[in-house]
Amino acid sequence: MTTFVDRVELHVAAGNGGHGCASVHREKFKPLGGPDGGNGGEGGSVTLVVDSQITTLLDYHHSRSRKAGNGKPGAGGHRTGALGEDIVLPVPDGTVVLDRQGNLLADLVGHGTSFIAAAGGRGGLGNSALSSARRKAPGFALLGEPGEVRDIVLELKSVADVALVGYPSAGKSSLISVLSAAKPKIADYPFTTLVPNLGVVTAGDSVYTIADVPGLIPGASQGKGLGLEFLRHVERCSVLVHVLDCATLEPGRDPLTDLETIEAELAQYGGLEDRPRLVALNKVDVPDGQDIADLTRASLEERGYRVFEVSAASRKGLRELNFALAGIVAEARAAKPVQESTRIVLRPTAVDDAGFTVTEEDGAFRVRGVKPERWVRQTDFNNDEAVGYLADRLARLGVEDQLWKSGAHEGDTVIIGPDENAVVFDWEPTMAAGAEMLGRRGEDHRFDAPRPAVDRRREKQKGKDAAEAEYEAFEALSSGRPAELGEDEDE
Repeated sequence: MTTFVDRVELHVAAGNGGHGCASVHREKFKPLGGPDGGNGGEGGSVTLVVDSQITTLLDYHHSRSRKAGNGKPGAGGHRTGALGEDIVLPVPDGTVVLDRQGNLLADLVGHGTSFIAAAGGRGGLGNSALSSARRKAPGFALLGEPGEVRDIVLELKSVADVALVGYPSAGKSSLISVLSAAKPKIADYPFTTLVPNLGVVTAGDSVYTIADVPGLIPGASQGKGLGLEFLRHVERCSVLVHVLDCATLEPGRDPLTDLETIEAELAQYGGLEDRPRLVALNKVDVPDGQDIADLTRASLEERGYRVFEVSAASRKGLRELNFALAGIVAEARAAKPVQESTRIVLRPTAVDDAGFTVTEEDGAFRVRGVKPERWVRQTDFNNDEAVGYLADRLARLGVEDQLWKSGAHEGDTVIIGPDENAVVFDWEPTMAAGAEMLGRRGEDHRFDAPRPAVDRRREKQKGKDAAEAEYEAFEALSSGRPAELGEDEDE
């Protein structure tokens, strides 16, 4: 069974915001209680947090979908809906968050570092919050905003100071087992190491971490073997150690050839050219191993490498290698810039920044902006008054003025929002604010539509009124008193 996973695709969905409530206070002897609808609760968010006790992404390999709780709707009596439950996902130190296209979203290094992968939707305002001097009793409330939904990719890049690289069975696992307390699997066949192993090494007063990367072979940067899958674990290392096998029995292999092959793969992977390199000629305790090390040492030093002859079995040369690595790690740490605490930077909106844009696309005018798009998502289009309120807000924001300047005319198509969830309507300019123009609650005559049922009831009522008037006139004539003539009757 898989016990180490360093790359997963995760579907995260934040909770939706709760809808606002449209309610009017009703109490005996208080006929005009006023609006008392509460706001909807905010939806829960999905947050990634670095946990130093976690070393793998295995938990998300088997369950690749996470969803936060939805916010509850508001209620009468100014009661706000409950907040949606947040979800906190622990991830290992060194996790990189990408989108499906490979764009970097966050690099999570350091215990407690967090990243909001999906933000919860805002709760809708109730009619109590929407009331004003002009609109005293709104007959509508705002809808809750949908939560953010996205697919992300989590990649683990080990946070180690030193990386051991080399061919399979070069002795990397043996070295890390004697340099640190790590207990990797050691055997006499290739690809014994299937996952990176981390160990903590002490050299005097210095403490650093070392990583054993699974063996590389020719073509690893193109996906052969296990190299491409785990080469990302050497990206954060300060120094690379080439572990060269001086006792290999494979034909056509020698320490110099192995070094050139590994360097070629690292160059094709890219991003590691500036890392210092050391060479560890391993297995010098084996017969002929010391002879091969003596033959290749001079050539390696001519190329600029610091060479150490080591043996994991006899512990030869390990002390010198250990302190040399500790010195390079200390220099790399000293050269790093001092991490400053994150400061909150306030960037006010520019004076000439309206917060939206209007562009003409294929004969239609598209409005883009955070506020217009959010307002559209929170509008109940089944309520005329809510639609009128949206029109007023867009007019106050300056959308109508910008449409006029862009050459829009009455009846032109206007689109608000992204392509996958846009609202399309024919533009009818608003000439005045709508609060004082409202009729009955929940209606706005600027958005009147044909209402056959209402028209039939009104015609029927007119017929009843005419019949009653005729009957009253007949009764008056029968009793001998003069009849009250209507406005439309002839004298």
